[in-house]
Amino acid sequence: MVEGKSRTPSLSQSGNRVMTQTQKDVVLLSFIVCLKDNGSWCGETHIQKSAFFFQELLGVPLGFDFILYKHGPYSFDLKDGVTAQMADGLLAVTPREPYGPSLFPGTNSKTLLDRYPKTRLQYQRQAEFIASRLAAQNIAGLERLATALFVTRRETTNGGVDERAARLNTLKPHIPLDVARAAVVEVDQLIADSQPYVCSSG
Repeated sequence: MVEGKSRTPSLSQSGNRVMTQTQKDVVLLSFIVCLKDNGSWCGETHIQKSAFFFQELLGVPLGFDFILYKHGPYSFDLKDGVTAQMADGLLAVTPREPYGPSLFPGTNSKTLLDRYPKTRLQYQRQAEFIASRLAAQNIAGLERLATALFVTRRETTNGGVDERAARLNTLKPHIPLDVARAAVVEVDQLIADSQPYVCSSG
């Protein structure tokens, strides 16, 4: 762990203990490496939306607080975490086109990951599942899918595909209704396929 980092456990929205800061650093960094290895652009939006699936869909207890923001689910806690990892040399950034800067492992990343091999591997199956399904998505696709998951898990609807698609279209009017419906159907398939990877709450 980089010196100066707190080891106090972070808290979930319900107040439950989830991970120490060291564990959160290792799991988040490992997840970003997995996204990168699977071909993700790994810009801020790619990481935000993928991490929402990692936590919300699979129950990985990172404890980030996501709200519905300009381009779908967004966590200011996660933004702060990425910024801190950049300051600690765990992540680095390089300008790229057409999607803007891309994050990649920094000079101190290998030292941290090698120091905590068990923590690194604890959620590797979950990371691989999310990366295999989302790494190839562009920003627009991630926005649609992440917002569809947000509506499915956190919005009060009757649960039907058409109703959730209508709600998605209301929240994001630039997403046509037929595209919104396709996103909801894809998210339902992701939910079904994710069941073997969902973390136990016990």
